[in-house]
Amino acid sequence: MVIEWSTTAVYNTIMAVSVGIGLLLIVRFFSHLHANKIGHLEGWAIGFAIPGLILTITGFHMSLTWPLSKMGFPFDDIIFGESSIAFGVLLLGITVLLWRKANLYLKQGIDTSNSTVVSEKLRKELPYLLKPISYFGAAMGFALIAMGCAGVTFHLFAAPPQEPISGLFADYPMIEATFMSLLLALTGVGAILFAVNQKENPSPSLFKFNQWAWTITGIIWTAFGIMNYFTHIGLIIHTLGH
Repeated sequence: MVIEWSTTAVYNTIMAVSVGIGLLLIVRFFSHLHANKIGHLEGWAIGFAIPGLILTITGFHMSLTWPLSKMGFPFDDIIFGESSIAFGVLLLGITVLLWRKANLYLKQGIDTSNSTVVSEKLRKELPYLLKPISYFGAAMGFALIAMGCAGVTFHLFAAPPQEPISGLFADYPMIEATFMSLLLALTGVGAILFAVNQKENPSPSLFKFNQWAWTITGIIWTAFGIMNYFTHIGLIIHTLGH
């Protein structure tokens, strides 16, 4: 197998890391919020903006140019590209909301470093601000579940044998198909629950399950992306045309 790397691109490494960090940031933010530890909203806004900007740019590029089709995986351009656009734009939306809230609180004379006051105000206001955004997130959550179903049905996501680590399972496509499909589906379930939980007093059990779902998937996406920095470099080395 020889790939002409001068005409294609693989950057779902940083996309996976950004997805994982984005999910973990949301979980951490709401954990701090319910513990009255949210302050300095500008820092949180920038924290969401970093993965949001990366996912929006790379997602748009992947969706518009289909770079993975040149390697024989055009379906991955849809699965990873379009889902990255959606999550990236949502994270940027949260960025704008938090940044504007920080400025508004300052104009009202509220000390934004006072985590108790800021947390109490945000707990009342955020559900109404995030509810409209969460509808699109929930729709994409169902889309992620559909992608997971497609992965199992059509045996997608199998790495080529030239790729280190993941390539060891090239002869057993259902292993990686099942792993990636469950990861996508559980991430999607979390997105649906996030919309359901946008109320002043969400169900404690649903809130906990939402945290659990995105903590697990956030860690896996981050670790998977980090691992792929090794495996994808190995794939490039093993498939260079000479």
